[in-house]
Amino acid sequence: MYATNYHRAASVSEAASLFAGGAEAQYVSGGMTLIPTMKQRLAAPGDLVDLRHIPDMKGIAIDGRRVRIGAAVTHAEVAASSQLATVCPAVCRLAGMIGDPHVRHMGTIGGSVANNDPAADYPAAMLALAATIVTSQREIAADDFFTGLFETALEEGEIVVALAFDAPEKAGYAKFRNPASRYAMTGVFVAKASGNVRVAVTGAGSDGVFRQGDMEAALSANWSTDALSGVTVDPGGLISDLHGDAEYRANLVKVMAKRALAAAG
Repeated sequence: MYATNYHRAASVSEAASLFAGGAEAQYVSGGMTLIPTMKQRLAAPGDLVDLRHIPDMKGIAIDGRRVRIGAAVTHAEVAASSQLATVCPAVCRLAGMIGDPHVRHMGTIGGSVANNDPAADYPAAMLALAATIVTSQREIAADDFFTGLFETALEEGEIVVALAFDAPEKAGYAKFRNPASRYAMTGVFVAKASGNVRVAVTGAGSDGVFRQGDMEAALSANWSTDALSGVTVDPGGLISDLHGDAEYRANLVKVMAKRALAAAG
């Protein structure tokens, strides 16, 4: 690794100031992507600004059905939250399926969302839950936040501070895991709220996380796995790699959607 200056920010404003004054600075939270990338010398930030210890980015708060999760909350904390499990257990289950115990105790929800890895789990949840991404500068709807592979609407120096959403009536998540990395080869999150259904797919799209409109329409008319039997998933725009071609992933989208629906009830 190249020489890097490490800064432990105590507030969001301090983090932004350190970033602005750094040399090719980057934010780091759990470091699950950035640190391995630095070890491979594919990234060499002059300054690292650590966001993990900022109090305003910690904690899970629930007010009625409104959920707010601090960006520095780890996957393990999300998975173990009994408070969150009372209103949206699907998110807890999703968090418990990420990586292994080390990854879950180090990785953070904000880091995952900001990184927008095409095989990450949280982007599908945020999209299906119509979440709001709260940043150091504004609030961004999930539909506008995820813009492509490892791409988001975040501007230079902008920090994801929290994720907020209204807990749905029903929600479920299922994924087909890569046996080595446990990343989603295909993951589907379904959510139903006030008759409105949203279905988001991760791990399969060549442009990252996306909503599956045909499934949303079918489930809005009939909330059952039978409704999905008549849906055809177009392999166009899906990933083909050594783990499976686009046609294989198209089938996985349908299978995982049915499993997610069964998990939702």
